[in-house]
Amino acid sequence: MKKSVIFYLLSFICGLLLTSCEAEQEYSTWPCRFSYNNLIHQDATLATALDKNSRGVFCLITESTRAGVKYLNFRNSDGLESQKSESEEEVQARFILGLNNGIIVGFQTLNSDGAYGGFVGYDVQCPNCVCRENNTLNPNYRVSMASTGIATCSKCGKKYDMNNGGIVLNGEKGDTGLEKYVANTTGPFGVVSVFRR
Repeated sequence: MKKSVIFYLLSFICGLLLTSCEAEQEYSTWPCRFSYNNLIHQDATLATALDKNSRGVFCLITESTRAGVKYLNFRNSDGLESQKSESEEEVQARFILGLNNGIIVGFQTLNSDGAYGGFVGYDVQCPNCVCRENNTLNPNYRVSMASTGIATCSKCGKKYDMNNGGIVLNGEKGDTGLEKYVANTTGPFGVVSVFRR
C-alpha cells in the first residue's frame, strides 16, 4: 500500500515537472468564449478578416454597453469600423473576449513551413506586460494593429507578427508571442468561434 502511494506521488511530481518544463504552450489558458453568426448580422468589417482570400487582414472585436444595450465593435487592421447590437441570445451567451475585452481574428499570410497560414485568434493584451506586471485581473496593455500585420504594445513597444503565429519581433530572452486561442470560421458570412483550450 505504501509503495503504491509513493509511486502515485512520484508520478504526479514527474508530471508536474514535465508540464512546467514544457516549451511555450500552443494555446492560451486565459479566458475566452465567443461564437458569432455573421450570416445573420452581415457585418462587412468582420467579414474582411474571415475571408481566406484576404489573408493578412485582422479584426479587433470588443464589447460595449450604451443605454442598456450591448454592442459588438469591429475594427479591422485597414481602419474599417462597425458596430452591431447583440441579440438576446448573444447577451445570454455572455461572451468573454479575452483577458480584458478584446480579441483579434484573421487569416495569417504564413505558417512555419512557408505555406499559407491558417485562421487565428489572439488576445489583445501584451502577454509580456501582463506577466511582468503580474496583472491578469484588470490588465490594460493593449496592442494596436497596423495594416502590415504587426501589432505593437502601447506600453512596452514590443512588436508581434500576427501573420506568423503572433511571434514577438523585438523581444528579449524569455519574452513570448501573443496569446493564441482556438479559432475557427466557416467563411466571411458564416460562423466565427474563438475559445480557450
